[in-house]
Amino acid sequence: MAQMCMIYIIIILRGAIEMTEFKAFWQNYVNFSDRTNRRGYWMAFLFLLIAAFVIGIIAGVTGLTVLSMIWSLAILVPSLAMAIRRLRDAGMHWAWIFINVIPAIGQIAYLVFLCRPSVEQDGTPVV
Repeated sequence: MAQMCMIYIIIILRGAIEMTEFKAFWQNYVNFSDRTNRRGYWMAFLFLLIAAFVIGIIAGVTGLTVLSMIWSLAILVPSLAMAIRRLRDAGMHWAWIFINVIPAIGQIAYLVFLCRPSVEQDGTPVV
């Protein structure tokens, strides 16, 4: 069991070092029609979270809170595109992104939707 965990951690770190998902995030910034698998979505999300944390610290230390606002605006459309591609990959319609407007329950349901496994174009799950 411990060996499997170590192998999984090594695979994740190798992908994190390559940053392929983060590059794909910026290359497909207005692509709303393709698909993004679970690993691609969550690795890009991790990079965005780390970048937002670093930018937040820099903005807090320097007093330039406009940096955080610029970063938020810069990732708005690419993040929406990536989320819609992830929903599509999970076999769901893109309009499910609006479930976020329902307080608490909507965000939990949206998180569950993003964690669903990929499905083929005909609706069968990918193994």
